[in-house]
Amino acid sequence: MKLLFKCLMVCFSVFVNAQQTEYVDFKKVKSVILFNQINVDSTVFNSYEIKFDILKNTDSIYLDAINMKFQNVALNEKSINYKNDGKSLIIYNDFEASTSYKLNFLFFASPKKAMYFIDWDNEGGNKQIWTQGQGKYTSNWLPSLDDTNDKIEFDLTYVAPKGYEVISNGKMVSKTENPSYNLWEFDMEQPMSSYLVAVAVGKYDKKVEYSKNGIPLEMYYYPEDSLKFEPTYRYTKRMFDFLEEEIGVPYPWQNYKQVPVKDFLYAGMENTSVTIFTDSFVIDSIAFVDKNYVNVNAHELAHQWFGDLVTAKSGEHHWLQEGFATYYALLAEREVFGEDYYYWRLYEYAQELLEQDKAGGSTSLLNPKSSSTTFYKKGAWVLHILREKVGDEAFKKAVKTYLEKHQFATVETNDFIVEVEKASGQDLSEFVQKFLIDSEFFNVYLMKKALTMSIVEKMKRNTLSCKTRFEKSKTNINWSNTYPRIDGFSRVMAFRELFRDSIINKNKLIKSVLSSNDIKVRQEVAKTLTDIPLELKTDYESLLNDKSYITIEAALFNLWKNFPQERHKYFNKTKDIQGFSDKNVRMLWLALALITEDFEPENKKQFFDELTDYTSPKYGFEVRQNAFQYLSQIQACNEVCKDNLQQATKHHNWRFSKFAKALIKSM
Repeated sequence: MKLLFKCLMVCFSVFVNAQQTEYVDFKKVKSVILFNQINVDSTVFNSYEIKFDILKNTDSIYLDAINMKFQNVALNEKSINYKNDGKSLIIYNDFEASTSYKLNFLFFASPKKAMYFIDWDNEGGNKQIWTQGQGKYTSNWLPSLDDTNDKIEFDLTYVAPKGYEVISNGKMVSKTENPSYNLWEFDMEQPMSSYLVAVAVGKYDKKVEYSKNGIPLEMYYYPEDSLKFEPTYRYTKRMFDFLEEEIGVPYPWQNYKQVPVKDFLYAGMENTSVTIFTDSFVIDSIAFVDKNYVNVNAHELAHQWFGDLVTAKSGEHHWLQEGFATYYALLAEREVFGEDYYYWRLYEYAQELLEQDKAGGSTSLLNPKSSSTTFYKKGAWVLHILREKVGDEAFKKAVKTYLEKHQFATVETNDFIVEVEKASGQDLSEFVQKFLIDSEFFNVYLMKKALTMSIVEKMKRNTLSCKTRFEKSKTNINWSNTYPRIDGFSRVMAFRELFRDSIINKNKLIKSVLSSNDIKVRQEVAKTLTDIPLELKTDYESLLNDKSYITIEAALFNLWKNFPQERHKYFNKTKDIQGFSDKNVRMLWLALALITEDFEPENKKQFFDELTDYTSPKYGFEVRQNAFQYLSQIQACNEVCKDNLQQATKHHNWRFSKFAKALIKSM
């Protein structure tokens, strides 16, 4: 009986969703949003207007609206019967086909998720408001549609405190200043899925560049981070111009905005015309070597076409968004970093997919429950293979036609495959079966393909050549002269192969690397050589001068461990280095300084207070997590630390809250 009831409920749910899109076409929303949670006692309602067409006669329509209150609900300016069930606003009326309607109401929302109020309770914090619709549902803060199959033009106006910037979808058409607040009005012009509606509020400066076709590229940053602007947004315009030309369809929105926020849930999110990304990607020129925004930048930009302009109808076709964005981001990176980089990344994706297969996690690309690795990395590989099969001309023609035919609409996999078949004149039914559906065939193919990739063969040849030179040489070899024309990834792989070779003299190999300026391979030495021979001590110490925070962090720890008598020297050398935005170098320095008894005993309290302070909510969760880990490791998490850790268990970022709960359990 329970099974029958469950089946009926599922069928009813499918019927309701089908009925909604079949009977009504929502056209345009105009709403004024007040951020009520800034003032806990606020009871001010937001205004809302939505226009829609009825496609077939029906007695009701609904909007998704989670835990909201409503007043003055009117249809065509007349009071109307409605129901608020806590999840939806249901409007009852004898709606007639081929008729347009306008629904108005006031609503009050106090969202528990999807809209996040950052640091408004923390004195001196970086006060922000930002949203995340995908997976969290915009209907928590704005009446809308959780279903992606109806696209709406959202023209939103925001009432925000003075001194704060507001960034949202579309073009800002007016900003009205009042004594205590500003009114920001945005015009979207084109329809989009509700999950892509977004807003970010905070204290920002911005710089604007213009694409080759005149699209404004608005890049936001914190006022104190002006020196980090260039390395953070490096290559943005170049990648934008490249993707627009490569895809063959003009960028579809009025402008493109990017804004970093604190404690974001993901690396980035491709909201229509406005990408929100984690501020851990706000970096200086040193950090750029190891951790930069380039790939995420390109990935979210590619989504403006693949995901925003055309949107997958259901989870079964999710790869049409993530696979395409991953593939086109890789093409943009090839434009910036070169051919070898592109193939090395493909090789790495292949290894990740094969590891997933070994663990029993391989699935069809059309399985809605597939992993991110499948949707992203396998999707990119499938497009790479398909392009090789049909040729550049047919592939690019198919992509262009596919986007133009289905723009501002939703799509299925077959919509794309049909266009490739037309452009190439090939029947792709076997290709779809083998590469999109049959995960076993794909993995066998991928294993063979990865082993025979030209970049792998190139690395093997160069490694063999280098090995021969090392074996024959009686003196040290200059690493830079050994690999003068090979990209960093290839050189790192070559070093790893040589280091594992029992015949190679390890000390001679490492000395040759440390005498070079090869920053990536020097970093590999810092991470690999944990027990440092005395004869390499001076050479290894040079790693503390490298323009790489990963290298400095690893070198500082290994030198501290290997040469206790020199610890003061290493501390003094690195005392002013912060590292990435998560303060990786500074955190390590403080922890080591605290457990080194004879180092500045008069400053121990200052060091401890600084490390403990980093557990405070005023810092981003990455900083806090590092501080918690170090204090736990040195068994110094005091009451302040424990209180902050307890608070972290309720953090909106589920990874951080999960970490905090696990750490409490282990203490």
